[in-house]
Amino acid sequence: MAVKQIVVLGGGVGGTLVANLLAGQLTRKQAQITLIDRTGKHVYQPGWLYVPFGGAPPERWERNERSLLRRSVDLLIGDAVKIDPHERFVEMVDGAQLPFDYLIISTGARLDPDAVPGYREGAHHFYSAEAALRLHAALREFTGGKVVIGVADIPYKCPPAPLEFTFMLEDELRKRGLREKTEITYLSPIGRVFTIESVATFVTPMLEERGINYELFFNTESIDPVERTVSSLEGTTLPYDLLVLVPPHRGAKIIVDSGLGDGQGWLPTDRETLQHKQFPYIYGLGDATDLPVSKSGAAAHFEAKVIAHRIAGEIKGKPSDERYHGQVMCFLETGYGQATQLVFDYHHPPQPPKPSAYYHYEKALLNRAYWHLVPTGIV
Repeated sequence: MAVKQIVVLGGGVGGTLVANLLAGQLTRKQAQITLIDRTGKHVYQPGWLYVPFGGAPPERWERNERSLLRRSVDLLIGDAVKIDPHERFVEMVDGAQLPFDYLIISTGARLDPDAVPGYREGAHHFYSAEAALRLHAALREFTGGKVVIGVADIPYKCPPAPLEFTFMLEDELRKRGLREKTEITYLSPIGRVFTIESVATFVTPMLEERGINYELFFNTESIDPVERTVSSLEGTTLPYDLLVLVPPHRGAKIIVDSGLGDGQGWLPTDRETLQHKQFPYIYGLGDATDLPVSKSGAAAHFEAKVIAHRIAGEIKGKPSDERYHGQVMCFLETGYGQATQLVFDYHHPPQPPKPSAYYHYEKALLNRAYWHLVPTGIV
């Protein structure tokens, strides 16, 4: 049997895990596994939430990708610029072509701040290391006023994060004696404060109890950095002294350029088999897909296991019918040293338990243990 060529595009949570799982299930005589990553640096993005509040610096949430991969996984560091799904190869920026029998696309989501006029000059966010550090500096200088926090567009990575930031900021302002000097408003582009109804029902009373305003159906159209106002497509304009807005997200450029995605660059993916809807030997993983689940490492973690079993089974001549059922498990920080937990799938919405220190410390433990447990496939 010829050695199968498996190419994994992207070395985030999902890409790293699926490569390691495949390497554990297949021998070198069965498959050659190559992971392509643009930087060779693995980033634990949930850690950026803590940077604006003076938590661990961004470097703490970074590791060398090679150190997380099994020895039998080849790592290629460089820019992939094109996928030919018919001839089955990935083209690199230098013109080199990598053939594949199976391709796993785990290219994540791309921030698109330029989709909102005035965003770069007028808004902050924490969805990159550099932006989180700038926000940290802005918070240190903040002495009161109007804070507007929200989401410019849907979908976006780590859906609980903007609410987590809101609760953590409210807590931080109280500690600094600035809460009474600050008006906080949370923006949502839909008719509730969170995409999942049960979670919205759970957190809305918490916002109200803490005196946090919320503005629904606010789809950000533009920002005026001079007047310090943010305006919505619906016609609402709000003033701010500090604006923390999750920028619009899009799929990776390579998906768009290769004609494999939808209008926003998301990969059309079967919600259970995780195969591309046109090319069954191409799999979508994590944030890159158009799946109706959270764009999160938690979802990618479950998806990677399904993909690995399906590909390994097919190569071994023992096809697996394992399917992804939309499983997600994540935490939501609620401030005051507490958090809650969100566990759900396609058919069972989350029923968050009462916030407690237990879930806060469980999340803190996961943040520390992530490097040893998740990308390596131990859990």
